[in-house]
Amino acid sequence: MDDKSSSGSSHHRVLIVLLMVLLFGVIMVQYVCPSRSECQMLHQLGTWFKDGSATGSRSSGNTIQDGLQKDPYIAEDGALVRFVPRFNFTKADLNRAVDFNIKGDDVIVFLHIQKTGGTTFGRHLVRNIQLERPCECHAGQKKCTCYRPGKKETWLFSRFSTGWSCGLHADWTELTSCVPSRMDSREAPVDLPSRNYYYITILRDPVSRYLSEWRHVQRGATWRASLHVCDGRSPTLTELPSCYSGDDWSGCSLQEFMDCPYNLANNRQTRMLADLSLVGCYNVSTMSEDERWALLLESAKRNLRVMAFFGLTEYQRKTQYLFERTFNLEFIAPFTQLNGTRASSVAVPNETQYRILQLNRWDVELYEYARDLFLQRFQVARQQERRQARARRQQERRRLRGRLATKPGRQLKPTEAPRHPLSHSLGTEEQLRGKAGGEESELLLPDWWNLDENSTMEDYMDNVEQW
Repeated sequence: MDDKSSSGSSHHRVLIVLLMVLLFGVIMVQYVCPSRSECQMLHQLGTWFKDGSATGSRSSGNTIQDGLQKDPYIAEDGALVRFVPRFNFTKADLNRAVDFNIKGDDVIVFLHIQKTGGTTFGRHLVRNIQLERPCECHAGQKKCTCYRPGKKETWLFSRFSTGWSCGLHADWTELTSCVPSRMDSREAPVDLPSRNYYYITILRDPVSRYLSEWRHVQRGATWRASLHVCDGRSPTLTELPSCYSGDDWSGCSLQEFMDCPYNLANNRQTRMLADLSLVGCYNVSTMSEDERWALLLESAKRNLRVMAFFGLTEYQRKTQYLFERTFNLEFIAPFTQLNGTRASSVAVPNETQYRILQLNRWDVELYEYARDLFLQRFQVARQQERRQARARRQQERRRLRGRLATKPGRQLKPTEAPRHPLSHSLGTEEQLRGKAGGEESELLLPDWWNLDENSTMEDYMDNVEQW
């Protein structure tokens, strides 16, 4: 009998050890391969394992998702938990919360770069923000009326609110010189201090954006109505030649698209975010090409740093989070991150991808810089959120201690420290702090942050801008 019991306990120990090894292996595999596009089979095994052990993980209070502690921001991009910054930014660069006064005279200005998902983001601005006075949008009309509470004045300068008032897809150079005068002409002048203009934009991976623009042009888009105003005038045909002779460039091959030396798709994000007056606008004869683009790149980086906010197409949830933190506004529904777009469906040989990278090398450098700044801002914002939550918990504990200390008939001895009312079940204050800290994201974020990233198949990149 003793032999049987000892043999049974040995088998149990072996099974426990094997189970622990399997759990450790699943966690490590999904840490090394965070994206579902990589190590697909192993991710599937991890899913099966988690489904079988869901009850145990719920009871322990540590929900595991993709081998990591549950975090609504990790699933969208497959990024590793530990982000290692490459660039040094000042505290002012990373803390971008602004005192946006929607009831006053502040204005958000959206700089819409082609094929970055800006149409979807622009719709979020007019249809998806919780406002005391929501924008009025009517079926069949492209523009919405976004008035301030109690005033017939707009707080948003964008395609879907004011239209293309400064030109089709106006860039930084055009907007900064045009928006103030346009806003003054739209509204009755009043004796108030100058308005605060908060510029925002969205950037996208340069190769994906370039391919998306090619597909859009291939379908007949031209953006011929763009003004490209700089230093008070539009460029001449000599300064900015056209890549095609007909009404549009529909049906052009990718090779033809890449071969045009005047194609504004090349390094579009850098050009649209820079101050073109620094390089003589569209007059390319004033300096060498490398010198010109180096100046534009530094200008674009500087403008990105001082902008109130910018987001990245590849990080929809983080973009939403940072916008909400920056402007103290909340969206009604969560942004959706989908991996499939028209650009991603294009099969491009490696040598062609390399050519696109070379044509957009300044955009590549700008995007790497922007991505680093974006993720550092996100990291800082999350740390601040955790510190604020910790301060609130500490304040609540002090309040509870004070209530216990003043309870009738109850006097604490000089050496007796007031205890948390839940300390019998939760342990010491340090243990309580550790437990609460581990669940901060669940406590602080709305329920809909835990929705599946791909719960809807509406293509958020279906922004075929028919202009």
